[in-house]
Parts: sequence; C-alpha cells; structure tokens
Amino acid sequence: MECGREPGGKYARELGVCPAAVEERLDSVHGGKKAGRACWVIAGTFCEGDVQGTFAMKYRDCTSCRFFRLVRAEEGKDYQTSLVLLKKLKTLKR
Repeated sequence: MECGREPGGKYARELGVCPAAVEERLDSVHGGKKAGRACWVIAGTFCEGDVQGTFAMKYRDCTSCRFFRLVRAEEGKDYQTSLVLLKKLKTLKR
C-alpha cells in the first residue's frame, strides 16, 4: 500500500517524503520497504491528512488504523510488536 509520500511519489513534492518511507533501520520488517509496514512507530507520518507526532502521542490512533490492522492480521504470529520495533530503532545505527 503506497500513500504517495514515498520518494518520487504522487504527493512527495507537495507534502514531503514520509519518514517511514526512508527509515532504513526497519527495512523488510513485516515484508515492507524501509519502515513502510511499521509506520506507527515512526514519528512524523501522516494519518488522515495530519502529521502525527511521536509514537507515544500517536499510538492509540494507529491501533484503530485500517492499515495497522491489515499488517497485524497479515503477519499473524510473525507480527513484531511495537516494543520490539522501537528497540530496533534505538539499537541499530542510521
């Protein structure tokens, strides 16, 4: 699922490139490109037209997001929790 804010995407010039689309530390998580399938742990992503803040500020909204629920359902037992993903972000160097 592409939101159009990936590099070269339909909305990247107008709205800026999404931080999840360039976050390499979570590349391939949940079978996605960069952090595209873990966007809920990345600060500054869009949701319903608004820039979201830090994980702590936005997580409640993310858990009701259609895309979040889709990823979680598709991954099943292989789903990596937000805590695991946040630890990866903290320990892996950019």
